[in-house]
Amino acid sequence: MVDEMQNTKPCVLFLSHGGGPLPLLGDASHVEMVEKLHLMAAKIPKPAAIIVISAHWEEKIPAITSGANPSLIYDYYGFPEEAYHIEYPCPGEPLLAEQVYKLLTGAGIAARQDWQRGFDHGLFIPLKIMYPKADIPCIQLSLIQGLDPGEHIKMGRALANLDYNNLLVIGSGFSFHNLPAFFAPTTSNTKTMNEAFEQWLIETCTYTQIGEDERTQRFTGWEHAPFARYCHPREEHLMPLFVCYGVAQSASSEYIELHIMNKKSSIYLW
Repeated sequence: MVDEMQNTKPCVLFLSHGGGPLPLLGDASHVEMVEKLHLMAAKIPKPAAIIVISAHWEEKIPAITSGANPSLIYDYYGFPEEAYHIEYPCPGEPLLAEQVYKLLTGAGIAARQDWQRGFDHGLFIPLKIMYPKADIPCIQLSLIQGLDPGEHIKMGRALANLDYNNLLVIGSGFSFHNLPAFFAPTTSNTKTMNEAFEQWLIETCTYTQIGEDERTQRFTGWEHAPFARYCHPREEHLMPLFVCYGVAQSASSEYIELHIMNKKSSIYLW
């Protein structure tokens, strides 16, 4: 294992975070997801700090949570009362937020720090599963409105220069995100479409035979992937993956296939 004191290259993880608070409510269609996130947390060294790029925060320019003790944002609707009393009192990390801000602006990316915003469920749901003690400082980074893949890859490339020991960068999204499809009967046709896009995504993220220029082109042209718009009618849940790739700039070292809400999904580790 790498000496954590010398590990300045971020560990990067894209995860499919499931449906709202359901992973914490014992929902049967999220059991495999919870198991895989436990497995992933046990596999990687416990981080000193975490940056989360959540599918649930979009701004005109990248924004970074900079408060010392951010609150939680229960940004979901129609769930049992207990879903609105979930706690995850992890601290913020203002010094890391400042470094992220400086790297983005230094790379020519206009950005801002947000001292008021709390953490949305793209952060606290998966982290409560992976690190339930809530003892790791966290910051959150927004997506950019317009959801341009190239802009998000560029944002990740700026973050690759972070000088922070034992840092974990998490892209919290979903490799499949078609809300009506989650609640419709699975047919042979919908299964084929789901699996074809997942196979394209696995190849794009993991195949070492693909050079980085080609991998970048595949990501930026993701709409040309098989059944891309069936799997992502709107692509906000895919954008955190592009930030992750920008940080790593290489093939994913490991991936996990799983089913969430009866749809094939995936998780990627660099």
